[in-house]
Amino acid sequence: MLIHLAVVTIWFHGFIHLSVSAPAQDLADRPASLHFVSEVKDRPTQAHTESSTHSHLKQLLTLCSPNYSNHPHNLNKNIQELCSLLTSFTTPLDQDLNFYSLTKRFTQWLSKEVVNNLLPTFDLRKRSCDECKIVVAVVQYLASTNVTTEFIKSTVYTVCSKWGFETPRVCHGLVEEFAAEVLTVFNGLALSPDELCALVFHPHCGSPYNPHSDWNVTFPNKPQPPYAPPTPPKAGAPTLRVLHLTDIHYDSEYQVGSNADCGEPLCCRRSSGPSGKPGAGAWKFGDYRKCDTPLWTLEDMFSTLAQDKFDYIIWTGDLPAHNVWNQSRSDQVELLKALVKLIQQYFPGTLVLASLGNHESSPVNSFPPPYIQGDNSISWLYEALADSWKQWLPESALESVRRGAYYTVTPYPGLKVISLNMNYCNNQNWWMLLNATDPAGELQWLVDTLQTAEDEGVKVHILGHIPPGNDDCLKPWSWNYYRIVSRYRNTIAGQFFGHTHFDSFTVYYDVETLKVPVGVAYVAPSVTPYSDLNMGYRIYTIDGDYQNSSFQVLDHQTHYLNLTRAQVEGQITWELEYSAKLAYNMTSLYPADWDKLIQDMQTDSKLLNLYNKYYFKSRYSGACDKECRKQRLCEALSGRSHDPGLCKSLGVHNMEDWISLTQQKPKHC
Repeated sequence: MLIHLAVVTIWFHGFIHLSVSAPAQDLADRPASLHFVSEVKDRPTQAHTESSTHSHLKQLLTLCSPNYSNHPHNLNKNIQELCSLLTSFTTPLDQDLNFYSLTKRFTQWLSKEVVNNLLPTFDLRKRSCDECKIVVAVVQYLASTNVTTEFIKSTVYTVCSKWGFETPRVCHGLVEEFAAEVLTVFNGLALSPDELCALVFHPHCGSPYNPHSDWNVTFPNKPQPPYAPPTPPKAGAPTLRVLHLTDIHYDSEYQVGSNADCGEPLCCRRSSGPSGKPGAGAWKFGDYRKCDTPLWTLEDMFSTLAQDKFDYIIWTGDLPAHNVWNQSRSDQVELLKALVKLIQQYFPGTLVLASLGNHESSPVNSFPPPYIQGDNSISWLYEALADSWKQWLPESALESVRRGAYYTVTPYPGLKVISLNMNYCNNQNWWMLLNATDPAGELQWLVDTLQTAEDEGVKVHILGHIPPGNDDCLKPWSWNYYRIVSRYRNTIAGQFFGHTHFDSFTVYYDVETLKVPVGVAYVAPSVTPYSDLNMGYRIYTIDGDYQNSSFQVLDHQTHYLNLTRAQVEGQITWELEYSAKLAYNMTSLYPADWDKLIQDMQTDSKLLNLYNKYYFKSRYSGACDKECRKQRLCEALSGRSHDPGLCKSLGVHNMEDWISLTQQKPKHC
């Protein structure tokens, strides 16, 4: 979910070129392209500060010039007054002798003006590109004058609460949670107003800052085998039964009857207070409003599933609740341990293959690459993962977990399972602003692992949290992954993800023509009902385990809990929602079959409505209008992010169309 973005957008606004000292870092494992970060770790000298301040103030004058702004009369009133005052300073500013004393007096006035008038009335969501750039230039100017960290945090809190992004306590928590990460990251960057406003406001405002955007993995110098589409197994061939759990979002503070409409990112908690209306409080087993999974409902699901038998379990992350404004590192580790203990209790002796979600860190989405050491290192989490997963993984896999939270194992002869850390493609992971070039070498490792599998003639399943084609995934990472899937089309037999909370799939095509379906990624529905969803899980039937198994998915069944029914009846009933093969009348579940389903849904509204119903875990009837149709089908076609060309058959002609389409999609992750 994106609840933290509002406050981080304010951080973006503001305090970019900070004079806050960054922790000293070990450069031994840092890419050469990142050495510039160390150059800004100390406070600037007075001479450097004056030069920087002078530069920022001149930049402000340029932005305030009537010749620059396209719509000078549409500027915020306080910005107009600020620009008028700045204009009167033009001549003195060019005289070096008067520069420092003048800017010192001006800074004292401007600090009060920014906090009391400018920022509280300047809502980025409603303003123009020109105004965005002026505000950014103002705070860059202030930052260059050595304002303190506490002043910055106080200002961000004021803006957050006065703009009404969140309640005061949530604003306070978010500022404290994100301060160290955001200030450290942006202390290593020097973005211009054009770059910054294009990044957080709209691409048309300028040139978005995109460090190291063009990079590619290296494929071995070996010929690519001709594509060999999968074929059905012989009748009666053995199969595997695999459970897929994702996005549990367990809330230990869930309280029945508490305020379910509390005005905060997460409700139905003890801290949410009582409901103000009779009968409007949090439901017993879960709630459609902004509420996560109660313990008793989770245990009931596990108890129901424990009566079945699974060959292994896929667990694709997002364990904590959505109270991202008050989660400490120790909170996250303790919750990880508690859920692993529950899994052990209900599924003793069953192999569990897990992936890391974006909510497991503190703060949320914060996953620095291995070269970040010291207090900001992510080793506290990766060590905890290795300790919790050691009962299921060999030591060779645990070594890569400790380094980058990815690994590979061989659960059956002829099958490798690769678990990826998708947070290295997460565009809300602000550490990627420093360098997004194949963090932790994960994708190059993936290529090498797949090449070994191809050489050995074994099949591979890939697990992860964020689907690579999702718009939350950084474009370079996503496009490289697409190339990898296309190259190893004969080796990759299945891809399994979560994150969105919805039930969907995505087809991958050959990179040469983008016409031949060569892979399919399954996105399983969330356990949590957050928000306005039923609860669910999935069971796959997979070809295997026998010699020369294809390990392809033959069918999947999705089960769900209808919360309305549970509330009315006073008891939990987990129901079979649908079988993919039966519901969509598919002869098999190979890439070509899913491609055919996409084509059929373009003209068959009844089939599309059925798919849309299951997309939301039967929360709604499934009625899907023209725009809904475009969204569902474009998502199914989009194996790589930020590529409108994959959806051109649906009327998506350019990046502006693509942005408009993706911004309309609901987001719960």
